[in-house]
Amino acid sequence: MLLPTRLVEKVWGRDELPAPFAAPEDTRIGEIWFEPPPAMSDLLVKYLFTSEKLSVQCHPDTEQAKAAGLGDRGKDECWLVIAAEPGATLGIGFDRYLDTDAMRTAAADGSIEDLMTWFEVQAGDFFYIPANTVHAIGPGCSIVEVQQNCDITYRLYDYGRPRELHLDVGAEIADGSPYDRTLHQRLPNSGSASLVDGPSFRLDWVEGVPDDGLLYSYSQPLLVLPLAGEIVVGGDEVVKPGECAFAPDLASVTFAPEGKALVTAPTR
Repeated sequence: MLLPTRLVEKVWGRDELPAPFAAPEDTRIGEIWFEPPPAMSDLLVKYLFTSEKLSVQCHPDTEQAKAAGLGDRGKDECWLVIAAEPGATLGIGFDRYLDTDAMRTAAADGSIEDLMTWFEVQAGDFFYIPANTVHAIGPGCSIVEVQQNCDITYRLYDYGRPRELHLDVGAEIADGSPYDRTLHQRLPNSGSASLVDGPSFRLDWVEGVPDDGLLYSYSQPLLVLPLAGEIVVGGDEVVKPGECAFAPDLASVTFAPEGKALVTAPTR
């Protein structure tokens, strides 16, 4: 089943999008969401396209979201860079540890941006971003994001834009640690790879036809996002790059021998 899409305008978005997407006239599209069906409501898959910096921000974990009465899940997320302009960067974590007071002060005076660790990226870079991680995305990035379906964002710094900040609650839940470099990986030059294996969801990169082990392990409902080559769900529904589909299990999906795709499913 193809998922419906939602184009989301952002101040940092683009008025020209890469194929197969197109931005409506006089709009700056920053995100393209694939609306999940009820059976997959825990997950959200989307594209991000940036022309300016995103805010420095963080998200609560599930326990914090529940305690604040803001829903039944927090937001673990991950990014796969599919294209990047020269010098494009992602900010994740800090060069040195910051406690809550130092975090609040740095967010208030804007120095938080310079205290973050900035990764120069290119297509094929992958980052897992646990809840509470302070992060930002720079301009010139095209990204596929897979996340817990939660829209709670605490902005710590926004470069003077007239949007609400959340210094107190954001600094209280933010992790001031350096980023765990084991959560960053590069896609392999060839072949499939496990990108995330819990705690909230799993995500696999599939190149060509998946092996029997992967087919067996995805025996539950999943989302599949082709990035190169078409796939077929249920024997007759063609899914193209730029689309995302729901499938009852991986065995119901036919992959192109030269294709590339992401598959994901919740783990709790």
